[in-house]
Amino acid sequence: MTRSMTNMLKVLGLCGAVALAAPSAARADNTELRIASLAPSGSPWMEVLDKAAAETKDKTAGRVSFKYFEGGQQGDERDFVRKIKLGQLDGAAVTAVGLSMIDESIRVLELPMMFQSAEELDYVADKLWPYFQKKFETKGFKLQDRGEVGWVYFLSKAKIEKLADLRGQKLWLWGDDQLVGAVFKKLGLNGVPLGVPEVDGNLTSGKIDACYSSPLAAVALQWYSKVKFMTSMPMSFAIGATVISVDAYKKMSAEDAKIAEEVARANARKLRKVIRKSNEDAKGTMARKGVTVVQTPVAMVDDFTKQSQELWNDLAGKIYSKAELKMVLDARDEYRAKHKTAAPRRGAGQPPTTRRAGPTSAPKNREALRAAS
Repeated sequence: MTRSMTNMLKVLGLCGAVALAAPSAARADNTELRIASLAPSGSPWMEVLDKAAAETKDKTAGRVSFKYFEGGQQGDERDFVRKIKLGQLDGAAVTAVGLSMIDESIRVLELPMMFQSAEELDYVADKLWPYFQKKFETKGFKLQDRGEVGWVYFLSKAKIEKLADLRGQKLWLWGDDQLVGAVFKKLGLNGVPLGVPEVDGNLTSGKIDACYSSPLAAVALQWYSKVKFMTSMPMSFAIGATVISVDAYKKMSAEDAKIAEEVARANARKLRKVIRKSNEDAKGTMARKGVTVVQTPVAMVDDFTKQSQELWNDLAGKIYSKAELKMVLDARDEYRAKHKTAAPRRGAGQPPTTRRAGPTSAPKNREALRAAS
């Protein structure tokens, strides 16, 4: 063999070695995912997300890490989604309002007065989640496992005992929330469109004198300190999730992406348990600070429920399809059949009472308000 041929083989061997090593080098590259959230630093949501980030970093030997921009540092949820599409962020931990900016049909899981219990919502959402994950992926987003906000109540400076009282409020309306906007229009409520970061200041200034929120969000965002009353009737059960762009996923190896998904899934389950307990704890905080829960009269519950159910059908074909509404109703009815529960009987209920916001169990929606008098 000539010297030139020997040298050529050495070069080819070196090139082959580099080619074989290249995928390993690519897999070894570190990936930092930039994630935005409205959740304040130190809140239960961020505590769980931070622990999940640390776990992912540990299990991937530092190859995958998360950089969180919490507390609305990157704006409102509309800004998050826009920045993800521009490549300025990789993902966001958002409410269903943020999710709706990717695919609005997911709001079918948040219809007002749809569920009697958190367990009922769990059953329905778990059955439909893979369906929505596929829809989100076709739009360039990985929808991770379901997070939670919790039961949403009306909070106000003046007592609300009937729909007429609610109509008299200058009530915050999340400007990007098409579903709640439709609810307000149906009920004739006076909505003042604002972003989430604007609510606290406008409650203080008096531009608005009422809002809607879960107890935990009201405490975390300090809204509770500007109101005096909370309805015992929840409007709906609010969910959320983390979304990450498909392009960001491609930065990770298949192995690391699988680890990240497994950690996210396990921590989403933990998050739901933490948020449910934290919502009950938040009620105690609100009570100690003087917020009073006003027992919603049955007449108001009946009226709100009737108009909400009409709205379910009104919005089919606009926000979600008729088929998607049927999927929710079928799964809900399936749960009720398995657990021998049914829609609460109309006409029975507790007399109106007023009590402090105490750490009571999560409401079974209309059912909880209709214990026989």
